[in-house]
Amino acid sequence: MIVPDDGLPADALRIVAPAYGTGSLADLLPSVSGVLGVPGAADVLGLGARLDGVDRIGVLLVDGLGAYQLPLAAKHAPVLADLAAGGGGHAGTLTAGFPSTTPVSLVTLGAGAPPGAHGVLGFTVRRPDGRTLTHIAWGDDPDPREWQPVPTRLETAAAAGVEVTVVSRSAFEGSGLSLAANRGGRYVGADDGDAVAEGMLAALRRSPGLVYGYHPDLDHYGHEDGIDSPTWQAAARGVDRILDRIVHGLPPTAALLVVADHGQLNVPSAGRYDMADIPALRDGVVAVTGEPRVRYLYATHGAVPDVIDNWRGVLGADARVLTRDEAIGEGWFGPVPPAHAGRIGDVVVLCQGRAVAVASGWEPVKAGQLVAYHGSATAAEMTVPLLVHSPVHSR
Repeated sequence: MIVPDDGLPADALRIVAPAYGTGSLADLLPSVSGVLGVPGAADVLGLGARLDGVDRIGVLLVDGLGAYQLPLAAKHAPVLADLAAGGGGHAGTLTAGFPSTTPVSLVTLGAGAPPGAHGVLGFTVRRPDGRTLTHIAWGDDPDPREWQPVPTRLETAAAAGVEVTVVSRSAFEGSGLSLAANRGGRYVGADDGDAVAEGMLAALRRSPGLVYGYHPDLDHYGHEDGIDSPTWQAAARGVDRILDRIVHGLPPTAALLVVADHGQLNVPSAGRYDMADIPALRDGVVAVTGEPRVRYLYATHGAVPDVIDNWRGVLGADARVLTRDEAIGEGWFGPVPPAHAGRIGDVVVLCQGRAVAVASGWEPVKAGQLVAYHGSATAAEMTVPLLVHSPVHSR
């Protein structure tokens, strides 16, 4: 396996807690809604001061573009580099929710609520009947409106009379994850970067309102080939083409906000612990969900202390191993109602440094063959950019 140098500084591996209520993905759409005049929406992030005179806002989520990936991506993306330097507006950061993985973050953003409240608590989670739900391959079982009961911020904006549009891959329309995260908006299928740009611009030109766009390529090539691989660099150039078209095509009273769902880090072969190869990691475990950077373990009756001891003994400094109650008590998910608590494992494993916990036999083989990963609580994974551009404020 070829693992490129992802250029991360040492501080990228420090642990970062989610900033729910002050500066997280859960606070972005409530703040955008406040700017657009949705009753009861609090502009926690203070966007109104930066977007005075704006009556239509596009929010583009670039999957995998963490704040720590910006310097590398900017080498191949001059428009992105200008936005990251504050050109035409403002550049800052937010935290993802936890775990820092795509389905959790997309719903955290769309619902404007921490993961504990909305209930999408991992890449995969265990259902009450013992089956595993993979949130990116979710149809209508369970019903997305029951599994994720919080009204989305798109729904509340639309109910207040705001024109709301979602621009994303055609294949995602009507999926469980799309309904959990983005129900309430008019859906426009866009199957490549050019289509995302044109779909967002068309909606922004048509009328005042809120437009949400999603682009997955950077994350995909990070997973497949690694951050700063040639394919990842090409994907960064693709992101720049989207930004170039939108930035130079915005109506005069529009704004573009660029954000991400998480960052990534490359993981060498030496950092991979596979449950299939280490008997101690399997002892007492009856089910495994989550993903390689954050594991949820379900233990046989009475075996939780032994499972914790085994995992701590094997992974050492490469992980924090907590009980469910400890993880909830530390605030990683925000408040968790009893109905959602069982979606978190009896034991929660937060991988640290450049380590992953592979679960061969419990998950697809491909999950242990990726180059870049995310999901845990390092700054590289948790810190995402918030880039703001508006013609009103760039004159």
